Amino acid sequence: MTDATQQIEGRTAMEIADSVRTLLERGALRPGDALPPVRALAERLGVNRNTAVAAYGLLSRAGTVVAGGRAGTRIADLSPVAQEGYARDSVLRDIGAGNPDPALIPDPSRALRALAGRPVLYGEPVIDPGLEAWAGDWFAPDVAPAELRLTITSGAVDAVERLLAQALTRDDAVALEDPCWLASIHTVRLSGYRAVPVPVDAEGMTPDGLRAALAQGVRAVVCTPRSQNPTGADVSARRAEELREILADHPYVLVIEDDHYSLLSQRPFHSIVGPAHRRWALVRSVSKFLGPDMSLAVTATDPETAERLALRLSPGTTWVSHLLQRLAHVLLTDPDSRDTIARAGAHYAARNEAFVARLAAHGIRMTAGDGLSLWVPVKAPARNVAEQLMRRGWLPRTGDEFRLAGDEPSRHLRLTVHDLTGAEAEALASDLAASIAAAS
Repeated sequence: MTDATQQIEGRTAMEIADSVRTLLERGALRPGDALPPVRALAERLGVNRNTAVAAYGLLSRAGTVVAGGRAGTRIADLSPVAQEGYARDSVLRDIGAGNPDPALIPDPSRALRALAGRPVLYGEPVIDPGLEAWAGDWFAPDVAPAELRLTITSGAVDAVERLLAQALTRDDAVALEDPCWLASIHTVRLSGYRAVPVPVDAEGMTPDGLRAALAQGVRAVVCTPRSQNPTGADVSARRAEELREILADHPYVLVIEDDHYSLLSQRPFHSIVGPAHRRWALVRSVSKFLGPDMSLAVTATDPETAERLALRLSPGTTWVSHLLQRLAHVLLTDPDSRDTIARAGAHYAARNEAFVARLAAHGIRMTAGDGLSLWVPVKAPARNVAEQLMRRGWLPRTGDEFRLAGDEPSRHLRLTVHDLTGAEAEALASDLAASIAAAS
């Protein structure tokens, strides 16, 4: 802890937060500096502990500090963090972007011309009636609890953030898959929650990992039932049953299932939420098959969670455009658009399988997972292999960016290869084999 923390002052949460920001702006505090424990700060300032908690909460939501559980609260590192999408300012061929193929995203122009209806005014339902009716049929076969409510958010990241915010407070523990989707890592850390890693294998979250996380008192679990990012793992029927049995003893732990690949997946959906579970949410966004710019997700939840979400989605503040909702509804019910989505899912699976076959010919053996990318084992530190690939003109993404726990370097690369030509795919497979040999 730096001496500068002794300069933090204030009597209210806002005053304390402003004091920390001022010290940071003046350079007295720097990224990585530890802040005093809540109790110690409250005693020094002569304020209630809850006031100090609220101050740190304000700073956390603003991204100024990051909570690290027992490691304490530190000034956030403002250097660029890993994000999904294309790398900026690189002349290398980007094979780590995780983007869908633009040619396989339904063209919205005809649907835009078909949009009609009266204007939507303040005070009306958050979710458009047409989309709600369609989504009810979409979710019904996959939701075990008898009662469900539907709402709408600005994409899966927005849904997960709001779901956690309505259920948790700062320093609460959240179980996340390890390795984990980048957006979930950032959401949990910047919101001031404590991430508890749960290992992922070929069948999804491991039972022992989930059991250990629940023993640590997690209040929420975020799980990807299909196309886990980055591994491509799908929760099997057997694994889903095992996880449901474990969660049966924790019915009030919020379970969030992020089925982001839904309509593209070539695998069945298996929920880890049992029929008696009390707090749950199933999130399905449209960005993978209607395009990232269609920032919209439908969320099915238990009635209580739905009521809490509704308070955070009041029209006029965080309303999701009904024009956007109607556009999504038109595309999702249009036969030509649905055919494009079906072809896209088959295309990604076939291209990934073909690349795995190419790797096998070069001595790299793996199983293609489900999703837009491949989780490739490289038998050497991934960063070393990535450096070798970069020298050969490729820009991969290492597994280190997706990890929550462990000091050992990752030995996986996440590669997006579905947009490569046959010649490019063969060149990459050959270069990857050479890069692994050079890095070993």
